[in-house]
This record gives sequence, C-alpha cells and structure tokens, in this order.
Amino acid sequence: MANVINIVQAVNQALENEMENDPTIVVYGEDVGLEGGVFRATAGLQKKFGKDRVFDSPLAESAIVGTAVGMAINGLKPVVELQFMGFSYPAFNQIISHVARMRNRSRGRYTLPMVIRAPYGGGIRALEHHSESTEALYAHIPGLKVIIPSTPYDAKGLLIAAIRDPDPVLFLEPKRIYRAFKQEVPENAYELPIGKAKIVEEGEDVTIITWGAMVRDVQKASQMVKEKGIHPEIIDLRTISPMDRETFVESVKKTGRAIVVHEAPKSFGPGAEVISVINEKAFLYLEAPPTRVTGFDTTFPLPRGEKHYIPSPERIAKTIEDLVKY
Repeated sequence: MANVINIVQAVNQALENEMENDPTIVVYGEDVGLEGGVFRATAGLQKKFGKDRVFDSPLAESAIVGTAVGMAINGLKPVVELQFMGFSYPAFNQIISHVARMRNRSRGRYTLPMVIRAPYGGGIRALEHHSESTEALYAHIPGLKVIIPSTPYDAKGLLIAAIRDPDPVLFLEPKRIYRAFKQEVPENAYELPIGKAKIVEEGEDVTIITWGAMVRDVQKASQMVKEKGIHPEIIDLRTISPMDRETFVESVKKTGRAIVVHEAPKSFGPGAEVISVINEKAFLYLEAPPTRVTGFDTTFPLPRGEKHYIPSPERIAKTIEDLVKY
C-alpha cells in the first residue's frame, strides 16, 4: 500500500513507523509534542505514543542535543528537532565536541544512534536565523552524517535509515518544498542508502549536481534549455556527508561539463568540495571549467530580498547555456 503525501507527511510517517517498531526511540524538541512542531512534522505522535516518548523541551538547543547524547549512550535512540537550522548554532559545541566524537573518543565502545532534525533553507519569507543553509559547517565535521532529501519518497526512506544508523545524523529538511508537491510513498517502513546519490534526469551535455529544494529549480532550468537542444544530466546528491563522489565523477566523464547548484553561500560551500573532486578525478575529461550557481556571500536576506538570493531557474539555465557554449 502507498499514500500520496508531501515531505512533512513523509517525515511524520517515518517517525511513526519507526516508533511503532522500536520502543527505544524518543522524539523531542521545541513545541514538538503538544503542537506537533512549528511545521507540524510531529503532529499526532504525542497522542499516539504518549508524553514519555514525545515531549516538548525548553528553548535551549544546547540542552536538547546534550541530553540526546546521554540518552543515546545509555540505550535510547533520540530524534530531536531544532526548530530551524539557524537555531542549531547554540548546540554547535555539543555537536562538534561530543556528538561527532563519541565513537572516536571511546575507541568504538560507545556509539550515538541519534538524529538531529532541522528545517533548512530559505524561501518562506521568514525572519532572521530562520533561512540558513550552512550545511558545509556540519559536513566538515568528521563523525557526523549530513542528509538533505528533496522528495517525500527520499525523505521517508532516508530518515528511517538515519534513525537506524548507529552513528549520529544531521537531517536537514528543505522547508521551501515541505508542502510544494506530493508523491506516492509506501506506507510501510523502508530504507534508502545513506551516501548514495540519485540520477534524477539522464543527459549528455552537462552534469548538474544539486540537492534539497534546488533540485526542483534545476529541473525547471533543464526544461528551459531542452527547448534549445541542451540535455543536462541532473544528480541529486541527497547526502552531503558521506558524499557519493563516484556517481557525479562518472557523469562528468560522460558529459565533460559540470555545474554545482546550491542555496548556500558560494565561498567555502559544498560546491567547492564537489568541484575539487571533479578536478582530481575527471580533469582530463573536462571540456569547460566546472562552475557554481549559488547563493551569495552575504547573510541570508529578509523576505524582500529572498528572490534575488536563491538561485532561480533562469540564472541556472543561463549558466548551463554559457557552459555548453564555452
């Protein structure tokens, strides 16, 4: 059986499936229990599983993550929600000093089977600190997996894989597309492999590597350039760390051109790492310099500036055309 659902519903269904199957899973965060989260991703879970397993926390991100460390060491599987990615910074010390290091610090004696969920990215006309795309900060930390789904099907399968993983996972949910579209998703639990990219569209003229909400914008740009005879290959990275280098390297060897599209600022962003890998592994196959279409090296703007900051399908399409003509 399958339901046609959006990303918020897929996240909710993944949590419900896993909580039914594993009594050690607890879900908590700011407004996660009674209200079901600011985007209602945990709606109904407290009513079904009770206040001992789904509960509200104080407004203290460091405490949310710190208590999850203790729970995970002692046999529970906490899935905590940080209300927005921009609120994750007060917990950064816990994440870098304890969450990501515990397996190494204990020489494998302890692992932390915990998930940190956070709505991520811009596009909903939010306030300051509500539209961050700083996945590169966390992908740079050894010992921490970073996942960003782009569809309801992927969101459910990857979140279940994250919950079952013995090590900590940061699960970033692109809120701009939380309810943007629906997709058929199996009712039963299933896993998608962490660290495996997906070829969204096959093509032969240029490889476009992207993730999260930008996948849909890249697909729109692809339709624009197809009218001019250009056929891009689109790769949804899905997992920023560990990164599926093999999939995009093999694609670039085929197309000879590469563009990375992400909402995060350009400098020191994930796109720089992707292009470094391409230069190391596929340099002799390149017919044009790899390039990036990204956000800008500024703080994410307030609502009136959003449309100028987030890469548009038109900006992506123009870059594709320029690279193919190079």
